[in-house]
Amino acid sequence: MSNYSMKKKVDLNYEDALEKVKAELKEEGFGVLSEIDMKQTFKDKIGEDFNKYIILGACNPKFAYKALQMEEDIGLLLPCNVVVYTSDSGDTSVAIINPMEVMNLPNNQEIKELAKEIKERLERVIKNM
Repeated sequence: MSNYSMKKKVDLNYEDALEKVKAELKEEGFGVLSEIDMKQTFKDKIGEDFNKYIILGACNPKFAYKALQMEEDIGLLLPCNVVVYTSDSGDTSVAIINPMEVMNLPNNQEIKELAKEIKERLERVIKNM
């Protein structure tokens, strides 16, 4: 596992993993603001095939509001990205950005404390997958 992500290979097919991660995010107070289907995007834009791979832009409005009150430009680091994808072997994985790494960029102690709370919630999402 890299320091910038929390990742887990799951015993679910891609579609079930996608639905489960959305439900787990909702349970932790996150909504999905965007969905980027990379497989379809690569096919449409450059004619290339790719494994199933979706990027979800997850946001907890209360945390986003607090962070933006602390530092207006923090929006450049939002939302929290979550990916669900299949490997060449057919395994399905879920990975979530580690907010402690991203929120370290502004070098603001209040934001780092907020990032700890966000990370705890996202760790529960990964654990429950």
